[in-house]
Amino acid sequence: MKVKYEDRQKQKVIAITTDTLVVGVDIAKNYQWARFVDFRGIEHDRALKFKNSKGGFETILARIREICKKENFAKAVVGMEPTGHYWKAFANWLEKQDGIKVVLVNPYATKQAKELDDNSQTKSDKKDALTIAKLVKDGRYFELYLPHDVYAELRGLSTTRTGLNKRKNALKNTITAVMDEYFPEYEEVFKCPLSGKASRHILKTCPFPKFILELGEDGVTDEIKKAVKKTVGRKKAAQLIETAKESIGVDYGEEAARLKLRLMLEELELLEK
Repeated sequence: MKVKYEDRQKQKVIAITTDTLVVGVDIAKNYQWARFVDFRGIEHDRALKFKNSKGGFETILARIREICKKENFAKAVVGMEPTGHYWKAFANWLEKQDGIKVVLVNPYATKQAKELDDNSQTKSDKKDALTIAKLVKDGRYFELYLPHDVYAELRGLSTTRTGLNKRKNALKNTITAVMDEYFPEYEEVFKCPLSGKASRHILKTCPFPKFILELGEDGVTDEIKKAVKKTVGRKKAAQLIETAKESIGVDYGEEAARLKLRLMLEELELLEK
């Protein structure tokens, strides 16, 4: 049964009790800032700057334990923004510590709350940590989920696959843009320029009118035959020659553009593999 948003929000607020220490942490590459508040938002102890290292993690954990013992807090909730990737190591380490719960805060919510607090968008790690802590004590957070075992592997593989596909599409678009600039009529000869072996070989060796006309029909035929062993080589070569003669493509910087095309095609083939 699906829980309504209002009910979930109520449960989050109720979870922050009088014996809960709320810790807001602003994550960065080298050093983080932490602020400590109770369920009313009243700050306990001074702000802490700690290093993004095991030693730094142990420093903040020791401070949390110290405050809990001194102020009679039974548990601690640590909130942070899931921006970038630096937060993951800290969240993963904290999750393994007894009596510590890790939650996440939407970066947009931090920005909005900060503007309400002091009418300023100025970035301050120390100030942001307090804003994060107050959002957590108001129940404006969401639960941490760090996948493990096969789920972690699946997420990693899925992310990798998505990234590779994005890069592939970007390369194809850039290759198309280069051909549109130097030889826009190329698709009249090869309808799907990136799908056939013959077309890809031509794109690597003699992609523009200048190089095609220099090779002539026999030279282009020989290049096509290096990629495919078919009788269509001479026919395609003749088509390319005639199309190249009438091309409106630009006629400068061809050598650099050919090198760019070849490198992009090699990268595309690696990604496809």
